[in-house]
Amino acid sequence: MFETTIAGSLPKPSWLAAPQMLWAPWQLAGDALVEAKRDATILMVKLQEDAGIDVVTDGEQARQHFVHGFLEQIEGVDFTRRITMGIRNNRYEVQVPTVVGPVRRRGSVHSFEAAIAREHTQRRLKFTLPGPMTIVDTLADAHYGDRTALAMAFADLLNEEARELAAIGVDVIQFDEPAFNVYMEAVTAWGIPVLERAAAGVACKTAVHICYGYGIKANIDWKAGLGAEWRQYEAIFPALAASRIDQVSVECAGSKVPIELLGLLAGKDVLLGAVDVAREEVETPEEVAATIERALRFVPAERLFPCTNCGMAPMRKDIAILKLRALAAGAEMMRNRLG
Repeated sequence: MFETTIAGSLPKPSWLAAPQMLWAPWQLAGDALVEAKRDATILMVKLQEDAGIDVVTDGEQARQHFVHGFLEQIEGVDFTRRITMGIRNNRYEVQVPTVVGPVRRRGSVHSFEAAIAREHTQRRLKFTLPGPMTIVDTLADAHYGDRTALAMAFADLLNEEARELAAIGVDVIQFDEPAFNVYMEAVTAWGIPVLERAAAGVACKTAVHICYGYGIKANIDWKAGLGAEWRQYEAIFPALAASRIDQVSVECAGSKVPIELLGLLAGKDVLLGAVDVAREEVETPEEVAATIERALRFVPAERLFPCTNCGMAPMRKDIAILKLRALAAGAEMMRNRLG
């Protein structure tokens, strides 16, 4: 009951990449970088275990960015043809690569770090992949000319990757879809079908992570304009409840999400965001427990997994670890309270 997990990413050690940055440049190159990625993956697995996290991840230590880390190994995506483009409905501008031909994997993308994490923990292991809609929203298309067709093509590649990760021994494959909170009509029209295509036949639990973004200024500013209640989830939860995805990861800590919306996810495991990644103040175990207690009015205890709101890649590492400890302590407090 109340087994803890994280959304996916953790801060990288300063000897691996520049701290507190998205798309942080690597500090090493060649064989030294490969070895550093291996060491950082092991370190982050052990830090999660020490903090009391039950379902651990690789911390996304071997990739600069959760989307581009996958795209770098895809034929048909040209990183020399970068353009500046608004993503997440023009919430912020970034440089993105361009699709110039049919997309296909050059080989396994993430088996390196997944195998390392699997070798170094006896706990259940979750691995994150970018979702098809979010991939489409994070690159330019000069070949397919249709967002749905491009998403379907990437769903097939993600499915290949997910099947290989499950064969390594990954227990949960999570697809990260922050775009689901932006293009709500498209989610029900084609976002969920392509997500199900990415997850089809995968021999482990599948999850989708939907949040309001990293704790960076563009996201914080966007959330400030969402009003007294953030009801984006209301538009998509019924369709997700009817989908074949097993788990849904949502942002609920320090947010204005009406907690009763969780009741729209009947039949799904809920990875409950009980730690806010947009502020440096560390939650107390009591605050984490209070978020869990509010959610229990709408989600059965056996389906509730306390989690972080989003990835923690841009945070200070010491603060991130303290937040993980608070998450585990708050979950333990609730387990003791309910006996």
